[in-house]
Amino acid sequence: MASSYKMLLLVLVFCFGPSVLGQLEGDEDFDWADFALDLAPRRVPRQVKTILVKETKPHIEELSIRTTILSRYAFTAVYCAMLNRHSAAAEGLFQFQIPAGAYVSNFTMIIGGRVYQSEVRLKEKRAKQGNGKPKNKESSDTSPEPEGELFKMTANIPGRNRAFFLLMYEELLQRRLGRYEHVTSLRPTQLVSRLSLDVTIIDHSPVTDLEVLPLRNGKISGSGNSGARPNTPKTPAKSEVPVTTVIKNEKTVWKITFSPNIVQQAKISTSGILGDFVIRYDVQRDMGIGDIQVLNGHFVHFFAPKDLPAVPKNVVFVIDSSASMLGTKMRQTKDALFTILKDLRPGDNFNFISFANRIKVWQPNRLVPVTPLNIRDAKKFIFALMPNGGTNIDGAIQSGSSLLREYLSGPDSSPNSVTLIIFLTDGRPTIGELQSTSILGNTRSAVQEKFCIFTIGMGNDVDYRLLERMALENCGMMRRISEEADASAMLKGFYDEIGTPLLSDIRVNYTEDSVDYVTQNLFTNYFNGSELVIAGKLTNRSAESLHVQVTASNNDRNIILETDVPLRRLQIETEKHVKAASAAMAVGAKALGSGVTQALGNPLSSIAEDFVERVWGFLSVKEGLRSRLRSQTSKEREQHTQLATNLSLHYHFLTPLTNMVVEKPEVLLDGRVAPAPTVTPAADEAVPPLNELPGNTEKPQKLDGNVRRQSSSQSNKIGKVERKPAKKSFTISKTSADGDPHFVVEFPLSKLTVCFNINGEPGHVLRLVSDHKYSGVTVNGKLIGASAPPGSHKQQRTYFSTITIVADHPKRSYIEVTPTKVILDGRDRIVLPCHSSVTVDSGMLSVAIVQNSNVTVTVGGNISFIILLHQYKNPAPYQRNHLGFYIGNSKGLSRNCHGLLGQFLSEEVGLAELPAEAGTKPSQVLKVKNRSVPVVRKSRRIYSGTQNVDCWFARNNAAKLIDGEYEDYVTSHMFDTGDGPQGTNSVRHS
Repeated sequence: MASSYKMLLLVLVFCFGPSVLGQLEGDEDFDWADFALDLAPRRVPRQVKTILVKETKPHIEELSIRTTILSRYAFTAVYCAMLNRHSAAAEGLFQFQIPAGAYVSNFTMIIGGRVYQSEVRLKEKRAKQGNGKPKNKESSDTSPEPEGELFKMTANIPGRNRAFFLLMYEELLQRRLGRYEHVTSLRPTQLVSRLSLDVTIIDHSPVTDLEVLPLRNGKISGSGNSGARPNTPKTPAKSEVPVTTVIKNEKTVWKITFSPNIVQQAKISTSGILGDFVIRYDVQRDMGIGDIQVLNGHFVHFFAPKDLPAVPKNVVFVIDSSASMLGTKMRQTKDALFTILKDLRPGDNFNFISFANRIKVWQPNRLVPVTPLNIRDAKKFIFALMPNGGTNIDGAIQSGSSLLREYLSGPDSSPNSVTLIIFLTDGRPTIGELQSTSILGNTRSAVQEKFCIFTIGMGNDVDYRLLERMALENCGMMRRISEEADASAMLKGFYDEIGTPLLSDIRVNYTEDSVDYVTQNLFTNYFNGSELVIAGKLTNRSAESLHVQVTASNNDRNIILETDVPLRRLQIETEKHVKAASAAMAVGAKALGSGVTQALGNPLSSIAEDFVERVWGFLSVKEGLRSRLRSQTSKEREQHTQLATNLSLHYHFLTPLTNMVVEKPEVLLDGRVAPAPTVTPAADEAVPPLNELPGNTEKPQKLDGNVRRQSSSQSNKIGKVERKPAKKSFTISKTSADGDPHFVVEFPLSKLTVCFNINGEPGHVLRLVSDHKYSGVTVNGKLIGASAPPGSHKQQRTYFSTITIVADHPKRSYIEVTPTKVILDGRDRIVLPCHSSVTVDSGMLSVAIVQNSNVTVTVGGNISFIILLHQYKNPAPYQRNHLGFYIGNSKGLSRNCHGLLGQFLSEEVGLAELPAEAGTKPSQVLKVKNRSVPVVRKSRRIYSGTQNVDCWFARNNAAKLIDGEYEDYVTSHMFDTGDGPQGTNSVRHS
């Protein structure tokens, strides 16, 4: 039973995130004691028993890693079961090395029958303080920055008890040297009773050239290679796949498994440092525009042309020859440069510069062509390099830039060649200019956007931030070589990646006004074996096709590729692969019986359903961080920081701008975990039925905003939870957006009610209330789609799946509401389940949840919004769990408030009758802001269907009724207040 529950938990977190665990925690039928204690340890083989007996720390009984790579986007879930054999509590250490380019998106611990869920929070500026960490709270010791790839968490495990850790991370695989590479670190630091790795690859295109490399051994380190294609020296020469590896293929699905028993692990390493399990593969690609995938209003475009002639390059190698390079570093650097010289092509031009105290130029004032004689003389220059002196980084860059500028302005320069500097150092500046900001400014002035700089750092004493900024600001990239790595192989590998340029000045365009929020679509160079990836949002999901055009230069010719891609067909194809991926994610649940099926519900996980959107979010965060790093002004930096932060919080990504915090269990003196305090519901408290408002149904305008009960799973985490004995009611207006969504606007002064529909696109985020500049309040709602009911005139239905309320005064805070949970980020960040009633006050924002019924949000005491929770136990295909949004109190909003609903809060309207024309009846028009809007009489059901309201209906997506057009209300993301670099705060008034 316990084993089944463990697998269930893995599937639950992998498919649905940690919120499902919170629901299980409150399930009376779920026996946590049985889950935690009844898992009988298996017999340990005699050969390794002596090793295990010596262990005093908790023993890792099981380490299970499952990865699903869906069209090059990888979701990885790590499950670890740890046993404390001793009678006293002991500290267990969970650590796992994640790839440098990946983002952690979930971490959960289960100890003593309690679930401890992580939260991603805004990383606050460091300040001087005493005890920096709250009691029983700890930030995970990890960062996606190159300096830290090791996720680490410690927790006290009660005596003779178990702890369970679940970690999830996501990454977009990068194509290098014609292959994608997926790396899984297997370094549990001890022998594991049950160790398994399961990787499933599902791609839109057929997978080719798949290979599993021998285990790549190496020390566990927080430094890593910063995304470099690792070429460590410790890889066995004999190319054998790791023992027990099984590779299976069915059509477009590949499965790779690795499950060594404890004896097989001991033969590899008795310390538990097995190494990296590496899978490389490519996909079959056609000539032309590339591979485009479409899903739920988002698209991702993979472009990797082949069979093109190489573009000539002009390259200057700038090599550190300071005293710190003495020994192995210089020897490996020379070996790599000798090999690189052999790979230079006829038509290339090159030069070498060495720098220490002095700067030495091999061929002053020129670049030389690739000839046997020049190659021979260059080898002599390299061989003669003798490390000594300091490090003059600024002078070296200036010398290299001067060489290239003079060459590019001369008669020998080819207009379509690719020009670059390859800069290598192992230290920080010690000679000449020492300030990083001045070095970067001098570099920009010297480069003048005429060529690119690629930087390489060796070892631990390098200013990697300087090298990264230098590369990013000058269209290059930075590579890190760790102290223990094979620098020769990695230098050669890095050059191989950029040594064969195929295209320059690449621009990818899409049909104007058909896409929005597109990630980087202008690229300086495209190198052989790499891939360009662009993602964005479709402004019109019902469009039949999308026109795509790629323009670029190749040697002495210009290239234009263009075509119309069929969006509907691509959507269907992508959905087919998503279903295959979802089945792979839930494969463990299928063998567990009906109980698991009941708990999981729809096997299509939300992760798989939104994978294209998550690719867009992943790329947008990466792009925001790069833009932030190369920002020239504080305002520009703040804008990029805000955008990247909002997206990181929205997608629950652990990035350099966020922290992941998890509550830690408190172990009592007797070794038990302190139980969570519970609050018994008051005897007179009536729990409202699903989809109904609480209170008297004869007066549905009265909505209870008070609760008396709090979730036991959250009660010891929330310091500001209040239980109020008296009920407090709000009288709310009919002004709302509910259902499909149907908008209703009440004009009390005019004694009129107006209604309209918005036929939006799934995935769009709509601005409902926009008063950011005045009261500081913004309300955004995200749409999800569902098929239309039989006989409907619509092609699809849309509902609000998430509503975010952002308040910027006196400081930024927000509330995010979904049908299952509420996230409050005010004084503290709190996650509240909707299945329990609770009231929380957090400064300017307060929230009151009525169990499975509604959420009342109050801002500053004079603004309130009510959000109805619509949940279905057995939904029809056209039904989705969704939200209804009602404005309760708008007194605190300014007269300048806007948004789909906000623009009407201070308006008055009039109704006029147009005289009948021949053969027609008189018609009605609404007078709004000097506009005449044709309307007809209709009836709307509001308040979860408990009341009908007669209203004047404006057709055609509220044309002329609302200011501007539908597109003016579509925002970039849930936290967009209209003031960022991609803000959407302007609406065309007509």
